[in-house]
Amino acid sequence: MSDKVQFQMEFEVKSSTHILYNMIKTPSGLSEWFADDVNVKDDNYTFIWDGSEEVAKLLNSKKGEYVRFQWEEDVEEGNKNFFEIKIKIDELTNDKAIIITDFAEEDEIEEAKLFWQNQISELKMVIGS
Repeated sequence: MSDKVQFQMEFEVKSSTHILYNMIKTPSGLSEWFADDVNVKDDNYTFIWDGSEEVAKLLNSKKGEYVRFQWEEDVEEGNKNFFEIKIKIDELTNDKAIIITDFAEEDEIEEAKLFWQNQISELKMVIGS
């Protein structure tokens, strides 16, 4: 069993829901900001960074709302850990935010948060937010 703890982060983003969802669900969108390249076969997404590959299974998604993945390593170990990218829309202002839910070892949480800050900064740059 894993000793990873869950954390959540929220980032304001100026974009349409349609564009955001394509950026978090499609291989072409994800390869623009999350990884160097992304390949999909069935529900398995292969994320490529600097020549190394990590495979994640798409656990669930809802068009225009969220995607939830689980790393292959967690699936194999029987862990319930996942990472989720959710689009939050303020009902009054229509402002949008990306909410990240992820898991990390206690002593690696700051590093994981920094990773997400960098990736979301890249996303914002790509979409002009």
